[in-house]
Amino acid sequence: MKPDMFRHPVFIFVGLGFPAEVRSVMGAYRHLVEWPASLRDAAHSVAFQACRAALRGEIEAETARGLFAAFAEKHDLLAPENNTIAASRLRSDRDPHVR
Repeated sequence: MKPDMFRHPVFIFVGLGFPAEVRSVMGAYRHLVEWPASLRDAAHSVAFQACRAALRGEIEAETARGLFAAFAEKHDLLAPENNTIAASRLRSDRDPHVR
C-alpha cells in the first residue's frame, strides 16, 4: 500500500450530492484545495495542514484521514459507505413506502 493511502476510505458527498470515496491523503488534499475560499474555516485549515504534513511524511496518513473526516463531518459532507447506499436503493426499489 502506498504511504498516503487510507486504510479505509472517507465517503463524502460532492457536487450535487453524489457520494465519492476519498482513498488517500492526496485525494483529501485535492478536495480541500478546491473548497471555496469563502467557506474555509479552522476545520479546513487543520485538515489542510495535516494533509500537507502527511504528504511530506511528517505525520501518518491515518492522522490526516481523521482530521479530514472531522472536517467533512462538520460541513455535513460525510456520506454513508457505498454498501449502505446500495442497500438503501434496493430497499426503496422494492418497497414503495421507503423513500
